[in-house]
Amino acid sequence: MNLEQLERELVTLRVRVRRGGPLPDRGPVVYWMQRSQRGRANLALDVAIAAANLLGAPLLVFLAPRGDFPGATRRSLTFLMQGIADIAEDVSARGATLVLRSPPQTSLLQFCREVGARLVVGDEHWLREPMAWRAKAADRLDIPYWTVDSDVVVPLAALPQKEEWAARTLRPRIHALLPAYLCARSEPDCSVPWVGPLPHSDPLAPPEELLQRLGPIDESAQPVAQQGGRRRGLATLQRLVRQRLRLYLEARNEPSEDGSSGLSAYLHFGHLSPLEVALAVEQSDAPQPAKDAFLEQLIVRRELAIQFCARNPHYDSLQGCADWARLTLDQHRADPRAYTCDLATLEQARTADPAWNAAQTQLLRDGTMHGYLRMYWAKKILEWSPTPEIAFERALLLNDRYQLDGRDPNGYTGVAWAVGGKHDRPWAPRRPVFGTIRFMNAAGLARKTNLAAYLARFG
Repeated sequence: MNLEQLERELVTLRVRVRRGGPLPDRGPVVYWMQRSQRGRANLALDVAIAAANLLGAPLLVFLAPRGDFPGATRRSLTFLMQGIADIAEDVSARGATLVLRSPPQTSLLQFCREVGARLVVGDEHWLREPMAWRAKAADRLDIPYWTVDSDVVVPLAALPQKEEWAARTLRPRIHALLPAYLCARSEPDCSVPWVGPLPHSDPLAPPEELLQRLGPIDESAQPVAQQGGRRRGLATLQRLVRQRLRLYLEARNEPSEDGSSGLSAYLHFGHLSPLEVALAVEQSDAPQPAKDAFLEQLIVRRELAIQFCARNPHYDSLQGCADWARLTLDQHRADPRAYTCDLATLEQARTADPAWNAAQTQLLRDGTMHGYLRMYWAKKILEWSPTPEIAFERALLLNDRYQLDGRDPNGYTGVAWAVGGKHDRPWAPRRPVFGTIRFMNAAGLARKTNLAAYLARFG
């Protein structure tokens, strides 16, 4: 079977052929596992297994975590390493061979040459550095290389190749495509095992030992109580569909366990698939309005954030926001601030605002913050910073350092919405510092949430 025949068998809108060319006659298929760190409910792994089966080849899963990933800390890397045992178990159960490598043996190109690979399948990513790694791989590999959009429900390639203005413009496009993509898929197992000597693979070990193999890492954020891994993510998903989901519509603005799914970190690290989460929610016995509200956040809002990062090269700065927002912020740049503070005061939760301090305390302690509080948290950083640009930088720094789901399209979009009016509209009345950017204050927070309970817990 040649490459063109194989592509006709497998390539859908989820698969991007980054490098074509002649297909070698022999050698294994390599799945480069990066974004989708799971051995089940993984469309990229499914494509790799199907390709290997059609070629009559074994499949090697290449997993090479790095401690120097931009913005990674001991907190985030610990959560990541807690998922490796689950990956190894699931990959083995599907008949593939996991190869785990640590620095300095993390080069995909060297590994492919070592094993004589004939095809590489990887997962898509939407942020600058990982996209550059994929482009570099496509440029330097001398064998075909595909990527699969495996961490969205509706693939980006099925949508217009321009940045959407807001959720209201993306929503009808997403809903029109859901029947084609929001459906269960069968998971193939490998039919051809690896034979002969195995390539070198680091032995499995407890997460702390795996971390030590990465070399020096950023210690600015330490591990939290919530633990990573597919098994823990599935348990959290089951709690959602059995207990929390029926209360979601009423409790979603409440900064309590009932107002949060608890899934964001598992989605961010690829331990869970958004497709499997959406299907579990659809199949639950929760009231339909609650399911609809949750799926709006999981699919429309999450994929709006992903599209923003994929389509806008300035997603992590004020420059990526709309002209009207940057203009109004510039017009109010010199407005006197009633209160200002420096980055250290923010980071240590020592501001003059008890609600903000409680939110930052939750972030420092738990590595998470309820979405409604996160909006308030970021808007106050705008109000208290000397310039909008500095506010944007501070909010991203704190979000990416301490949030378990930091360095994610949701976080970049959340900061851009709060500080720069992204996916929003001008609001009246015009206010100091904010101009026509949507305003939030503690009084409004107290009206919409049980702030007293939140302060008692984190204040």
